[in-house]
Amino acid sequence: MNVVTRIALACAIAGAAASSVAAPVRSDHPIVGTWRFVLPDGSCHEVYRMRADGTALITSAAEVVETEFDIDDQPDENGFYKALDKIIKDNGKHDCTGQISEVGHAVSSFILFHPSGNMFLMCLQRSMEACLGPFIREKGSET
Repeated sequence: MNVVTRIALACAIAGAAASSVAAPVRSDHPIVGTWRFVLPDGSCHEVYRMRADGTALITSAAEVVETEFDIDDQPDENGFYKALDKIIKDNGKHDCTGQISEVGHAVSSFILFHPSGNMFLMCLQRSMEACLGPFIREKGSET
């Protein structure tokens, strides 16, 4: 099973309806900005527009999703930020994996930034054993 499939499966299992998770983050938080993830085979890409108000707009193939997120203000001792992301709107179209996201689905992840601040990995746990990425900051989206 490839990494993308494992993460999609783990996200489906970990999903849970939760109350609002949006929490404003400081405007200079490293997550704020626009990020691009390209599938390993290059067949599709996703764009994550992470806003300081704790909301995000994500496009993946034909799918457009709006989410609310909460992320630690500072990393833990190993550099990971715990994050929670909940889907609040979806256009009902298929994403890069052929799935349609479910409104109310929430996912926990651990974000690890590259020292440059221009890349990150999204991991299932506080280790690099099951991660998706890299997510690359788009030029002009720096905080």
